Amino acid sequence: MRAVIQAVSSASVRVNGGEPRAIGPGLVILLGVRDTDTLDIVPKLAEKCAGLRIFKDENDKLNLSAKDLGYSALVVSQFTLYGDTKKGFRPSFIHAAKAPLAVDAYELFLAEMGRQGLKEVRHGEFGADMQVALVNEGPCTIVIDTDEWKKKE
Repeated sequence: MRAVIQAVSSASVRVNGGEPRAIGPGLVILLGVRDTDTLDIVPKLAEKCAGLRIFKDENDKLNLSAKDLGYSALVVSQFTLYGDTKKGFRPSFIHAAKAPLAVDAYELFLAEMGRQGLKEVRHGEFGADMQVALVNEGPCTIVIDTDEWKKKE
């Protein structure tokens, strides 16, 4: 799985032109699922995202997490995180997971994020047309690829 995590002061997602689903300070997490992923990695990824120390403490150091601060999260499914750009100019999405794996992983991730002690977890809808707006703080953007966790160092 791939997650792009941004520290934000505010963010929202509109699903199919509907009302915005908004959060105040917290995390925006764009989540992509690979065709070879398994669901057993989801709890660890959710814990890692909620616990990332990417917010400043009283000494201006990145020492606090969204969980520490009681912040929120906005999660958006993003199959394009698995766009392969090796050939030409049109990305191939052959490695992005399809339903049911992608849907199951996304829904499990939402449930696991709900268990992390955040103020709230808002989200988009898998496969829907969405518009995301955010104010990135810092700016701070972290990319997690769970395939990297499998590699030996």
